[in-house]
Amino acid sequence: MDLEKEVQRQFDLIKRGTVEIIDEDELKEKLRDSIKNNKPLKVKAGFDPTAPDLHLGHTVLIQKLKHFQDLGHEVYFLIGDFTGMIGDPTGKSETRKALSKEEVEKNAQTYKEQIFKILDEKKTRVVYNSEWNSKLTAVDMIKLASTMTVARMLERDDFSKRFSSNKPISIHEFLYPLLQGYDSVALESDVELGGTDQKFNLLVGRHLQKLWGQRPQTVIMMPILEGLDGVQKMSKSLGNYVGITDKPNDMYGKIMSISDELMWRYYELLSDLSEEEINRMKREVEEGKLHPKKAKEMLAFEITKRFHNEILAKQAAKHFDEMFKKKDVPEDIETIEYNLDESDIWIAHLLKNIGFVKSTSEARRMIKSNAVSINSEKVKDENLRLKKGEYVIRVGKKKIAKVVLK
Repeated sequence: MDLEKEVQRQFDLIKRGTVEIIDEDELKEKLRDSIKNNKPLKVKAGFDPTAPDLHLGHTVLIQKLKHFQDLGHEVYFLIGDFTGMIGDPTGKSETRKALSKEEVEKNAQTYKEQIFKILDEKKTRVVYNSEWNSKLTAVDMIKLASTMTVARMLERDDFSKRFSSNKPISIHEFLYPLLQGYDSVALESDVELGGTDQKFNLLVGRHLQKLWGQRPQTVIMMPILEGLDGVQKMSKSLGNYVGITDKPNDMYGKIMSISDELMWRYYELLSDLSEEEINRMKREVEEGKLHPKKAKEMLAFEITKRFHNEILAKQAAKHFDEMFKKKDVPEDIETIEYNLDESDIWIAHLLKNIGFVKSTSEARRMIKSNAVSINSEKVKDENLRLKKGEYVIRVGKKKIAKVVLK
């Protein structure tokens, strides 16, 4: 076996879709040692069980864990049952409500049931950070706290903003990045994965490992997946998510609703297809050899099959096809991209600006006569305002387009 070729092969798969690796040369050296000594790397990603259901945004990390697993490395799916009771302050403008032990345990159980739709259960080590964190004594916690200054903690963007705006920061929130970092010490991890919003916490792990005399972990940061609107990050609270436990028809339909542009990002971060296959499909779409809708159907089918099965995925595809025909939406529908000046736009202004009507008065008359529909639903409110997103808008019998508001 050509050692350097194998190192590059593994590195290329690992780097796919990442935002930042700290650092790349270090990772290549670890891969080189791993191959030479036939010793798999310890790769971890932590998930606090703060909610019972995972969505596709969470699976970006899990998919990257699968890449490591496919390469023969040792994957640790770390459930932060201990840190979950503190609550990750990342991105929060106020102290999070602490979860009870019972809530954390219940949510953790559902996580275990969901992750093995992607990871190989036999090759995955599920660990709980209460195993070591609950054993820390008061002396241990003082030692851990002494490794970081308040000034360094306030370098975190979320803490800094809260401090400058006189919003309270509880002392226990400072413990969160320290405890997450200590997870890396306890596991002696070689690699840790996390979202870009976790950079501070991930680097604390490297910092603590050095102090404990360990080789610091390589940090791999994955992007935050945009939700169905293509703008904000996928979130249940924003309603722009695809849940792992969504029913097949809902899952398939939601994925088919994303924009053609966003489709390629989902392919890169969520699909099992190789980069070569994805790039080939992109070229075929650009050259007109492959319709974007067909490419999107392949993505929707792959993801629905992964979280359900092939039979249910085929049924979902058939169901969507039948619904699509009922809505009488042509496959070669025109796409109109429109840049918003504000956060939303009055429907009458939009119809006028995209040339579907000559004036806002005509738009209002068309709405009153039930001649305007959005996503096959008749518009009843002439004062309707539309936010960023993708809409199939029809006026009368002949004017129809997919309108992408940006």
